Amino acid sequence: MSHPQPASARSAFPTAVAALGVVFGDLGTSPLYALQEAFAGHYAVAVTRDNVLGMISLFLWSLVLVVSIKYVVFLMRADNRGEGGILSLLALTGARTGRRYTPLVVGLGLLGAALLYGDGVITPAISVLSAVEGLVVASPALEYLVIPVTIVILVGLFAVQRYGSGRVGRLFGPILALWFVVIAILGALAIRRDPSILGALNPAHAVGYFATHGFHGIPILGAVVLCLTGGEALYADMGHFGARPIRVAWFVLVLPALVLSYLGQGAVLLANPAAAARPFYSAAPPALLYPLVVLATAATVIASQALITAVFSLTRQAVQLGYWPRTQVIHTSAQEQGQVYVPSFNWAVMVATVAVVLGFGSSSALAAAFGLAVSGTMAITTVLFAIVARQQWHWRWPVLGVFVAVFVTIDLGFLVANVLKIKDGGWLPLVIGAGLLLLMQVWAYGRNLLRRRLEARMFALEEFLDSFGLDPPVRVAGTAVFLTGHIDGAPLSLLHYLKHAKSLHQRVVLLSVVTEDVPHVPNAERLGITQLRHGFWQVIGRYGFMESASVPRLMQLAKDRGLESDGATFFLGRESVVPGRGWRERLFSLMHHNARPAAEFFGIPPNQVLEIGAQIEL
Repeated sequence: MSHPQPASARSAFPTAVAALGVVFGDLGTSPLYALQEAFAGHYAVAVTRDNVLGMISLFLWSLVLVVSIKYVVFLMRADNRGEGGILSLLALTGARTGRRYTPLVVGLGLLGAALLYGDGVITPAISVLSAVEGLVVASPALEYLVIPVTIVILVGLFAVQRYGSGRVGRLFGPILALWFVVIAILGALAIRRDPSILGALNPAHAVGYFATHGFHGIPILGAVVLCLTGGEALYADMGHFGARPIRVAWFVLVLPALVLSYLGQGAVLLANPAAAARPFYSAAPPALLYPLVVLATAATVIASQALITAVFSLTRQAVQLGYWPRTQVIHTSAQEQGQVYVPSFNWAVMVATVAVVLGFGSSSALAAAFGLAVSGTMAITTVLFAIVARQQWHWRWPVLGVFVAVFVTIDLGFLVANVLKIKDGGWLPLVIGAGLLLLMQVWAYGRNLLRRRLEARMFALEEFLDSFGLDPPVRVAGTAVFLTGHIDGAPLSLLHYLKHAKSLHQRVVLLSVVTEDVPHVPNAERLGITQLRHGFWQVIGRYGFMESASVPRLMQLAKDRGLESDGATFFLGRESVVPGRGWRERLFSLMHHNARPAAEFFGIPPNQVLEIGAQIEL
C-alpha cells in the first residue's frame, strides 16, 4: 500500500490552508446548528448546569474519539494509492473482484455511498439555512426572508458549478481560516465570562450524563452526531491534499477552534438558558451579528461546495467501477484531473435540495434528517476498515476486536439514536439512500446478466483466429478498431460485421478498456499491446477509478509504440436490451437505454464511429 509523500512542516502549511476550504467546511459549520439541536430540537434536554456540561463534554469527546482517533489516526492509513473515500475503501477489500466477503461487503459499500448522496442533498440545505437564520437573531422582522434568501443562494451555487471551482476555490481556504479564527475568538470571549464551562473538558461529565439518564439519554446522541458531520471528508479528500496537511490543519486550527466554539456556546447557555434557540449567534456581540451572518453564509456555501464536488467525484467513481450507467462528466480544469462537473446530478441535487428547504422550512427541522446519513456512513466505514485491517495489514484478532468493540459501539449508539428520529425527518436520507442503492444494485446486476448473455454468443478469441485462418475474408486497406469488454472473446460487433460485409481491414485492433481497483494507473502500466495472428492486435488500456478513459489518447500511445492507426474506423456494439418479466430486468433496460453512448463517453470522434446493433434478451 502506498502513501502520499511526506511533506515538511513548511511545505505542509500552505496545503493545510488550502485543505481548510475543501475538507473542513462541513465540520467547521456544525457549530451553527449542532448544540441548538441538543437544547431546542425534537429531543431537547432541559438547560441545566449538569446537562450543559454533559452535552458539551459529549460533543468534545466525540470529536476526539471519532474524528481525531478513528479518522485521523486510523482511517487515513487506509489509503488506496493515496486516495481515500468509501469506494476506495471498498476497492481495497477486494470485494468488487470477488476475492472475498461478497456480496455483503459490496452491498455495505454501496449503501455507504448512497447515504453520502443523501448527505449531499441535506448538507447544502441545513448549512445555508442555519447561516441565514442568523438574520432572525439580528432582527426578528426579517424572518420572512430566510427561505427566499436561502433558495436564491442555493440555486446560484448550483448554477455556477459548470464553470468549476478552480478560481474561487483559491479563496475558500483563507475564508475558512478566517471563520475558524472568528468562532475561536467568540468562544474564548464567552468562556472568559464563565470559566466554569471548562469543566466540560473532563469526560466524567459525558459519562455522568448517561449515568443519570440511562437509556433515556440515547436519543440526544442524534444531536451529538451533528458535530461530526463532515468527518468522512477528512478521509475522502486525502488524495487531494495528502494526510499530513490535513492532520496539521485539524490539530493546529480546526479542532481548537471547534472546542472553543462549543465551550463558548455552553458558557452562553449557563448564563442565559433562553439562548438555546440560537446559541451560536447568541455568543456574538449585537454589533457583529450582520457581519457574522455574512461570514457564516460564505462558510456554509463553501461547505456545500465541498459536498457537491464530492457527489460529482463519487459519481465518476461509481461509473468507472460499474455501479452506475455512463453519464456525462465534464472536466472543468485543464490542470486538476479531479475537478469534474456532472450535469445530470448537479440539477437533480439542486431540485432535491430546494425541495428539502421548502418542505422542512428550518435548520432545526432538518437536523432530524441529517444525522441518519452521517451515522450510517460512519458505521459502514468502520466495518470496511476492519476488513482491510485484517485482510491487508493482518491485524491480530484481539487487536481488531478492541478496535471494533470501541468504534462499532460508538457508531451504533449514534445510529440507534438517529433511527429513533425516522418519523421526524430521518426517513429522508433513508429514501434517498435506498433509492440510489436500488439503482446501483440493479445496474450492477443487469451488467453482469448482459455480460453472460453476450459471452454465450461469443467465440473464444483463439478459436475465432483458428477458424479465421482457414477461411479468410477479403482484406481491404486501413485499420479497424473493435471495442470489446471481453478480453478473451471475439466481439459480437466483429462477428456481425464479417457476416454482413464479407470483408475486413488489413489491420484489426481489439481494444479493451479496463478499470482497476486503484484510483490511478501509472503511465508505464497504461497500455498493453499484443500482436496476434492474421493482422490482429490486442490492445488493453488500464485506468483507475478516479480517471476518465480516452480512446483517442490510448490509440496515440499505441501509435507511439509502433501500432499505426491513423484514419481508423471504430466499430462499437450497441446492444438493444429486451427485458424479461422481472422488474430488475425492466428497470435495467430503461437505465441502459438512457446511458450515455460509448462513443461519447470514450471521446471517439463521431465521424470515425460505426455502430453495429444487436438485440439481447435478458
